[in-house]
Amino acid sequence: MTDTPVTPPARAQAIELAAVTGAHGVAGEVRLKLFGEGVDALSQHKSFTTKADGRTLTLKKIRSDNKGGAVARFAEVQGRNEAEKLRGTVLTISRDTLPALEAGEYYHADLIGLDVVTDAGETVGRVINVANYGATDIIEIEKVPPPAKGVKTFMVPMTEAAVTGWDSVRMTISKEFAE
Repeated sequence: MTDTPVTPPARAQAIELAAVTGAHGVAGEVRLKLFGEGVDALSQHKSFTTKADGRTLTLKKIRSDNKGGAVARFAEVQGRNEAEKLRGTVLTISRDTLPALEAGEYYHADLIGLDVVTDAGETVGRVINVANYGATDIIEIEKVPPPAKGVKTFMVPMTEAAVTGWDSVRMTISKEFAE
């Protein structure tokens, strides 16, 4: 893989960290689905911007729900009714507030949208998602151009054997993993 961190592309300036899945209790707490490294990483940020309307939410407290998510309290939310209105709200932060990356590290948001080519130089497609099901990150690639019939996307593991490098514009995968 590449020896240098990814330079963040312009499209990744607002990073999505969590989404409100509903109210928790009657005091205005909300349940969160986490997109990042967990509650500890989220608690490092004091405020968030809502993706849809740019509203600022100030974090008062946060704790794990012991199910992979979190329960949070925001200063601007008073009571269960206001908490319920936030259902589906995506919480973002500015890319500038994230820690610097070490060599070989990346933020998922920096990979999404990259063009994908094989190590033989053949155009394959574009990264549309990065998921992790436990063992390693999985890169979902949309074929370009999409086939008229059949599978329009495929996945490759984010391993040195599959992904031979990436930068701020392009990801290179081994031809063996291209479908």
